[in-house]
Amino acid sequence: MNWDEWKRWTSARIGLGRSGVSLPTKEILRFRLDHARARDAVWAEVDFANLFDFLSAYGLPYVEIKSKADSREEYLARPDLGKKVSSQGYKTLEALKESDSKFEGEFDLSLVISDGLSASAIRDSLLPFLETFLPALQTLKLKISPVTIVKNGRVAIADEIGEFWNAKAAVILIGERPGLSTENSLGLYLTYQPSSGLTDERRNCISNIRPGGMSFADASRKAAYLLSLSLQKQISGVHLKDEEALPISETKKIDS
Repeated sequence: MNWDEWKRWTSARIGLGRSGVSLPTKEILRFRLDHARARDAVWAEVDFANLFDFLSAYGLPYVEIKSKADSREEYLARPDLGKKVSSQGYKTLEALKESDSKFEGEFDLSLVISDGLSASAIRDSLLPFLETFLPALQTLKLKISPVTIVKNGRVAIADEIGEFWNAKAAVILIGERPGLSTENSLGLYLTYQPSSGLTDERRNCISNIRPGGMSFADASRKAAYLLSLSLQKQISGVHLKDEEALPISETKKIDS
């Protein structure tokens, strides 16, 4: 198998060639461009306006809050602050809960969305994923809390938010740490019985949701399957095993 055939299966930098003892100029320029895109993805401020319009059109209530990290600089320097809801954020959540009796009681799912480490993921991958994921959630007939949108959030903040909404499970969609060819990758994390202070072994993750990565349809199907299994077995993380067989198309790809 030659390099061109290998490159069909990965976006990693393989078979770059050389010019004398160095890399070709086009590969050096491509590296610098991808590096700049990755930096922009981390530092850019996210505009959630399109998300607000999308959720309103879908008829889903939502609320926007912030973590304890006040700026991108503080968010990157203090990961712990991104894991906690700000005091003003709690006041906003309390006000929403008190505004309507339908926001009280127990929910099956708390859906959280955060910019995380990639504004590009929110821009390129979030809405296309939601277009397939929300119909999948509807088929499960779950009671879903208001969608909570968090600025400068980390994965663990979903546990605190899920606990606030008294939800059986929490799912957070978040911009993943960008790579040098994947600056727009979206991550999904699932936790059963979310509560503040949980650690990573309690979560299931679906990663690399993006154009050119895991397709939005496949990620939505997998997420709905894991969520349904989690609620049924009342577990998540290392205790929740993916028992779903690979689709025939994926099996053929692996065997080739």
